[in-house]
Amino acid sequence: MDEIRIDVTKQTPEELALANEQSQLIFKFNHTMPGTPEYAELMHRIFPSMGEGSLVSTPVTAVRPHMVRIGKNVVVMPGCLMMSAGGITIDDGAMIAANVQLISNNHDLYERQVITCKPVHIGKNAWIGAGATILPGVSVGDNAVVGAASVVTKDVPADTIVAGNPAKFIKRIPARDNCALRNEDSENIQLGLDSCGD
Repeated sequence: MDEIRIDVTKQTPEELALANEQSQLIFKFNHTMPGTPEYAELMHRIFPSMGEGSLVSTPVTAVRPHMVRIGKNVVVMPGCLMMSAGGITIDDGAMIAANVQLISNNHDLYERQVITCKPVHIGKNAWIGAGATILPGVSVGDNAVVGAASVVTKDVPADTIVAGNPAKFIKRIPARDNCALRNEDSENIQLGLDSCGD
């Protein structure tokens, strides 16, 4: 994965103007009554690529929010921080709990005015627990779960649960198909008759 480097002291007037406009929009959004047409309009101005049925709750902090792509039916709970210079993609159905940090950029160790950027990708139906931090270059796979307060430094495979600091593999999420639940601890398949109404 290629790293993008941005010297923040050498931004163009257009880049600085966009940053100022976005900062003001986010401030206004964070002070607007939820559930109103104004709230929805500001949310879509800040995140213009947001899919149908998605919601970002306030307060939110976002730097370069035009670099955030949000799919359909995504829920972002209050307190989310999006450092987006490297790009952030949140796929359909993902759930981002309260106070999650999505960090796609860092600072160079020697040239601190230079930010080093790698994209963050949250897969379909992934669930990022409250207070978790996703670091630059990390992809969280489809249907994966990141435990609360975890710090994710490496990619998370689909259908797995990770937790801790740094986040480590906890277990695979058993597949559920046609009311069958695979139990990986045994070779048996248990039928969920009660939940299927049988």
